[in-house]
Amino acid sequence: MAASPSTQVEVGEFDVRVSNPGRIYFPDLGLTKLDLVNYYLSVGDGIVRALRERPCMLHRFPDGLAGEKVHQKRVPHGAPPWLETVRVTFPRYNRHADELCVTKLADVIWAVQMSTVEFHPWNSRRADTECPDEWRIDLDPMPDCPFDRVRRVAGVAHEVLDELGITGYPKTSGGRGLHVYVRIKPDWGFADVRRAALAFAREVERRAPDDVTTTWWRKDRDPEKLFVDYNQNARDHTIASAYSVRGVAEATVSTPVDWSEIPEVDPREFTIRTVPERFARLGDLHATIDDRAHSLATLLDWADRDEREGLPDPDDPDPDDGGQPA
Repeated sequence: MAASPSTQVEVGEFDVRVSNPGRIYFPDLGLTKLDLVNYYLSVGDGIVRALRERPCMLHRFPDGLAGEKVHQKRVPHGAPPWLETVRVTFPRYNRHADELCVTKLADVIWAVQMSTVEFHPWNSRRADTECPDEWRIDLDPMPDCPFDRVRRVAGVAHEVLDELGITGYPKTSGGRGLHVYVRIKPDWGFADVRRAALAFAREVERRAPDDVTTTWWRKDRDPEKLFVDYNQNARDHTIASAYSVRGVAEATVSTPVDWSEIPEVDPREFTIRTVPERFARLGDLHATIDDRAHSLATLLDWADRDEREGLPDPDDPDPDDGGQPA
């Protein structure tokens, strides 16, 4: 049997063997595994910054988008000795997994060699996986919510953050929504970060009641509104990182944007083909995200106030993890 074709990719001081570089990953665009490798090389500083030292779940497509998607938590046996991992636990199943822990670009390219398209990191780092250092604001439009509404709500969220003295870093989701990331002091566990995120979401809802819902159960939400998904801050809930390609036919990318771009932004324009030129021109718009870590004290005061006033904290139906580790 003939050996499968491969190519050697030099990534810093490491060589990564990429097998089947010509395999089509995005059939509608004719983009290959090697195209995906070259994309991640082109945004190397940005993707490493987004993933650095975080447990990371991989969304793999071994046969390209035409095949099955695999949610991979465990790094498989046979990984190169220079690849780093971090152990996380899954209390519901009394199990653990050694997940990828990116510290360098070669780790990312190894994951792509393993058929990874999307990178979904935790919002905590390996120094203490139980204390997040990132608060994630997920502006998640319901099926009939127009993108103009997403833009408007992003403006309200920005207004609230400014009043709190907090710097938020927006990005497209790679789909129909927007995300805003905030560096926080790793002084709180997941439950408190989620409480703070819920308090923020409720404040945004108060200011834009015609546009926003914080109703937890999807069946009870207005399909034309935007859901501020505070539960993305629960333990082991992950979303695609900045610069992650999404596993969709259009090969869109979750792309950092400036607040000034949001009134006109079209997320469909950010793809594996367009983001490399943007990154070369603008650099990483999240480059300063680690410069300052913010306190959640005021938001937790808001959460206490809401609870005193009888606003319940909806139960997270899956607070421990996103399923058994693969």
